[in-house]
Amino acid sequence: MDPGDWPGNLGAGLLPAPDGSCQGVFLRYDLFGGRGPAMIIGNLPEGSPAREVPDGQVPFEVAQLLIALENDEEVTVTDTEEMPVMQGDNLLIVRRLKLSESRISCVQFDRSDNVLVTIAAWDRPITDDLYALLKPLPAELFQQG
Repeated sequence: MDPGDWPGNLGAGLLPAPDGSCQGVFLRYDLFGGRGPAMIIGNLPEGSPAREVPDGQVPFEVAQLLIALENDEEVTVTDTEEMPVMQGDNLLIVRRLKLSESRISCVQFDRSDNVLVTIAAWDRPITDDLYALLKPLPAELFQQG
């Protein structure tokens, strides 16, 4: 992802493992210029403990979005639906998660290198054109340093 492609503020964070490997990369996108996050995008490699979420519980990225918004209401996943989306020449099977908090949009898809991408957005739908802006993070980023 190129920060120049996005208006607003873009920040990044790493989820480190005890062995020094990277268990996830999170991008926090603030369209509102310091007035709250609009979107959190997570990239979790295979084996990351943050991928292990019990049924009905929200993904890590949704939980982080709620924390950033200082929203302590309990939110759950009420339904999921899968849909095909083209990203360049690649076909993605995108899972749309329906949540008990209707102002949060959330989608997930698996990349060909087994990295789970989750996008959680506040008060705005996630449309197909968003996928065109996403650029894969290099696999080397997730290796032990």
